[in-house]
Amino acid sequence: MITKKSKYAIKALIYLAKKKTGEPVLIEEISTEENIPKKFLEAILLELRKAGYLGSKKGKGGGYYLLKPADKINMAEVMRLFDGAIALVPCVAHKYYEPCEECVDEITCPIREVFRVIREQTVATLKDNTFSVLLEKEKKLKRYRK
Repeated sequence: MITKKSKYAIKALIYLAKKKTGEPVLIEEISTEENIPKKFLEAILLELRKAGYLGSKKGKGGGYYLLKPADKINMAEVMRLFDGAIALVPCVAHKYYEPCEECVDEITCPIREVFRVIREQTVATLKDNTFSVLLEKEKKLKRYRK
């Protein structure tokens, strides 16, 4: 399961991706529209800014905005930023690898192999889902809802 922090970060980025490039959006607006607690959102947006995904402008007309185009940011990057490894077991994590304590032979472990495939498929799917793709999916889903 992903953390609320990751989910809220993704929701906030989708919201910002809907705006014109460089158009600052107030934290209060994102918080209200996406039903994200304001204090929690402030911390999330700050992390996204430090990681280079967002810019911010202070003062009147200020707020947060995407620094990168929506088609250059994907879900895998955001989830790794907030949750760390995407793998379900540490022995198949790419960036956060750790051997399993109880494993006798990692190379021939069938459990590891299953989770390696799951990690590869999950990462590929998350990478394919850029924020521009997510916007298109949202539009499509809203059309089907009518």
